[in-house]
Amino acid sequence: MTERDDLPLPDYDHLPVGSLTTRIRTLGSEDLTTLLAYERSHANRIQVVSAMEHRLSGLADGAQPSGGDPAATGADAPPSAVGGSKASEATSGPPVNPPSQGDPTNPAQPR
Repeated sequence: MTERDDLPLPDYDHLPVGSLTTRIRTLGSEDLTTLLAYERSHANRIQVVSAMEHRLSGLADGAQPSGGDPAATGADAPPSAVGGSKASEATSGPPVNPPSQGDPTNPAQPR
């Protein structure tokens, strides 16, 4: 039985289904067969199993794995905490100082 650390896609168990269907296109038949066996013996999600079986069928009919790195992070990756916010003084708005209650210079406030 294949262990999680031996899978061709790192952190496989935490990848969303939409990401999996894209990433399996980069795998060859052998890696995809390994992943399919792992999926069937663990989560056995019908959508994932079906996509993998369909892709295996395509590879058997002569399709080639697409380019790209199946381990690359994409839009499904959690945001990085390193670096903080991309806002700067030039892109942030003016400071917000709400007027005190009853400010006579503010027409929206009671006088």
